Amino acid sequence: MPGTRGPARPGTPRRDRPEGGTLVIFMIRRVLQALAVLLIVTVITFALLRLIPGNPAIAVMGPQAYRNPAAIAQFDRVYGFNRPWYSQYWLWLDSLLHFHLGYSWKLNQSVQSLLGNHLPKTVFLVGSAIILALLFAIPIGMAQAVRRNRFVDHFFNGFSTVFYAMPAFLLGLLLILVFAVKFPIFPPEGPQGEGVGVLFTDFSALVLPITTLTLITIALFSRYMRSSVLRNSLIPIATLLGLLLPALFAGALITESVFNYPGMGYLFYQSALNQDYPVLLGITVVVALATVVGSLLADIAYAVLDPRVRYVSQ
Repeated sequence: MPGTRGPARPGTPRRDRPEGGTLVIFMIRRVLQALAVLLIVTVITFALLRLIPGNPAIAVMGPQAYRNPAAIAQFDRVYGFNRPWYSQYWLWLDSLLHFHLGYSWKLNQSVQSLLGNHLPKTVFLVGSAIILALLFAIPIGMAQAVRRNRFVDHFFNGFSTVFYAMPAFLLGLLLILVFAVKFPIFPPEGPQGEGVGVLFTDFSALVLPITTLTLITIALFSRYMRSSVLRNSLIPIATLLGLLLPALFAGALITESVFNYPGMGYLFYQSALNQDYPVLLGITVVVALATVVGSLLADIAYAVLDPRVRYVSQ
């Protein structure tokens, strides 16, 4: 009958429902889910590290430790390896909740200080690449969409396909071969030294690592922009930025290793070689937190840009 409100269909927003309150409920639900995911990630990571073959005491003290069982037993008692894995996890989680990530077994430094030294370098490297990629990829994607199936579109399609499919280590090695060996214009490795100041005193050493990451990221962004610019193109870009947030903290492991760049990725690689569990766990927690936060921000951006998302998810 006229004037009678029928039942709302599933997924259909109710007009008499306050939109702001719906967004708050949506965010609370996402935050709780993010905390649960983060806890599960820490459990799985901790268990997997304990399943790695080899003895951490031998990895830290060297092969000569085999001749000193008492030293191995002492190491196990100090770091809790004589306890069940779940008891070890609880000790580590309790330490984590008190904002203490432990100490590196090989470098004899706190994990917090190591992260403090390496994280700013990674943020600068990856952040610069993302900003440059956005500055190039957005107009490229828009030009492709406007001139779809024309020469410009085909040219940039070929460009993006090549760099999207190319492994980062191969691109990095090619750039080193051409611009550091054949034509010695730039150094073959990233800036070396402690502190962030070295990035600005030896900026030429950043050119090749940043170029490597930028070319790969441009290929990723431009393909998404081309396919969505005629619709709400902010949504896929928001998703990509949310997914790239962990890269700011994790570092580009392959690129940093190729250019010997002392960022988070390179630190993780060296710690894995040395079975330095506290550093591996500390980096994993930071990256997992960045991943969860990035996904959460992408969800919130979705809900703001397209209010239908928050209703469908209920």
